[in-house]
Amino acid sequence: MEQFLQQLHEMELFGKIEKGQIGAMLQCLGAVAKDYAKGEFIFLEGDSLDSVGVVMSGSVQMIKEDVWGQKAILLSLEPGAVFGESFVCGGGSDSTVSFQAAQNSRILLLGFHKVLRTCSSSCIFHHRLIENMVTLLARKNVQLMDKMEVISKKSIRGRILVWLSQQVQRRGSRKFTSSMGRLELADYLCVDRSALTRELGRMQEEGLVLVNKNEFELLMEA
Repeated sequence: MEQFLQQLHEMELFGKIEKGQIGAMLQCLGAVAKDYAKGEFIFLEGDSLDSVGVVMSGSVQMIKEDVWGQKAILLSLEPGAVFGESFVCGGGSDSTVSFQAAQNSRILLLGFHKVLRTCSSSCIFHHRLIENMVTLLARKNVQLMDKMEVISKKSIRGRILVWLSQQVQRRGSRKFTSSMGRLELADYLCVDRSALTRELGRMQEEGLVLVNKNEFELLMEA
């Protein structure tokens, strides 16, 4: 339990909240930690959600599938990220996307309405939790704007270059390792996997980028 509370204490969602208060807060919020195997769905499109998820370990993808089974990855969520909140606080709307574990993952499920409404015992740090969650939601909005920038480009190369630029700017380094494999990256960019591989090969031949599986190094300005 001590290790579990320490892990939460280090997350931005619980920032500036004393570790000794987190246990009582979790009980107040009806929190439950669950483990999901890689590929397992946490929430499915069409589900009516009454809780939000917090990624504790692993990673989660927010995905959208059309009627032909074609999948698009809208967001990749790393430890500390919150998901599902839009459908809980949006008037009880059913989820229009699915959330799937991209790796073996541990998820903390919180009753969202309990998060928004302080309890009768008025937990000391409840308001801080709400402020932290708003910060995380704003960051997710920026991620969605990044995705819109990517898919606004018509060519595969254009989408790759925008994505590379975003990663370099975010990480502060031209060399980075992506959490997404080639198929996942193709789904995120909304392009065919084979076409993505060919274009990355051309870009490598032209000296724009070095690619080794999910390791990338941007060599020069495109």
